[in-house]
Amino acid sequence: MKVLTTATDTSADIEQKSINQTSSSRLLSLDFMRGLIMVLLMLEGAGLYEHLYNENGQGIFNALMRQFLHHPWHGLHFWDLIQPGFMFIAGTALAYSLYRQQQKGMPWTQSLVKVLKRSGWLFFWGVLDYAVRPRGLSFELWDVLTQLSFTTLVTFLVFRWSLLSQFFFSIALLLLTEVLYRFTHIPGFDQPFTDQHNFGNYVDLLLMNTINGGGWVAINCIPTTAHTLWGAMAGRLLLSSKPGYEKVKWLLLSGIAALLAGYLLDFTITPVIKRIATSSFVLVSGGWCLLALTFLFWWIDIKNHKKYLFFFTVVGMNSLFIYLFFEIVGSRWFNGYIGAITGGLLGMAHIPEYLIGIITSLVIFFLEWRMLLFLYRRGIFFKI
Repeated sequence: MKVLTTATDTSADIEQKSINQTSSSRLLSLDFMRGLIMVLLMLEGAGLYEHLYNENGQGIFNALMRQFLHHPWHGLHFWDLIQPGFMFIAGTALAYSLYRQQQKGMPWTQSLVKVLKRSGWLFFWGVLDYAVRPRGLSFELWDVLTQLSFTTLVTFLVFRWSLLSQFFFSIALLLLTEVLYRFTHIPGFDQPFTDQHNFGNYVDLLLMNTINGGGWVAINCIPTTAHTLWGAMAGRLLLSSKPGYEKVKWLLLSGIAALLAGYLLDFTITPVIKRIATSSFVLVSGGWCLLALTFLFWWIDIKNHKKYLFFFTVVGMNSLFIYLFFEIVGSRWFNGYIGAITGGLLGMAHIPEYLIGIITSLVIFFLEWRMLLFLYRRGIFFKI
């Protein structure tokens, strides 16, 4: 992991430079989308959604908060789009990174070495995130960083193919997933869309000698490579010389087509299941990612609406650092430490317990954001 530093400016100078960045090597909508995803993940890591959601509650607000939980199996909640968005935007960022490398004349072999190192570090941190448990050490491959290490490498290897070839390759990955789940017929694991009895569960037994109780499977990395690849394809389109509204048209049509194909599969032969990344789920979630990028590109980069981006840019510029912080440090120490302080102080004022939980989550989020602001103002960015 690298720590990048830049020359010290005043905080106002740094903020202005960030908001005014409009060169072809930088996409403000990309920075915003990445920052937004990380802000949502930070709030989850701080425990806000579980404090706001009442499992036995009724009404519109509770239905809204249910969208911030993963769907239990067949279906789609808003929160099921966060990981696809994370992996999609990583592909778009990869396209911009490779573009800059090509502009500098970096040979393909050197770019390959950089990607191999990055994928290796992503795999390491993804395994470490799950490795330390109260019962001891474990080896698990369900973390998003572990998945991203695979999807990033595969996307790089096919990045120089034509867009049409990349598209057919992504569809082939989805067809491979269908074949593996439907036609392997392993005793006890021959029910393609049944939790604990599908091919993905069988592979987990081979790789890790365990099955995830929540239904997640490691071979999700195969179909979700399409998310990262489609993000890279979108990045190539945005880097092209096409007029802005032409780019919007292609992104919009692609997103609509993916949604229609995904929901058609869901209504016919393949249910939308996020936990095993069915082909219908990948298409539907990929479609929503494309539409989100379409809107943000149109609103921010074409219509030039740049207000209020800084809050999210601060987070997006150190996305890997904050993810590892709330996943490893936050969940194992920081959240409990802050909770003990806020719980003790607010408890003396006889504040209701549920309200203490909400306030604690907001305090945790605020402190984490201020930490990111401290790093941002000093030009310290953690990269791999």
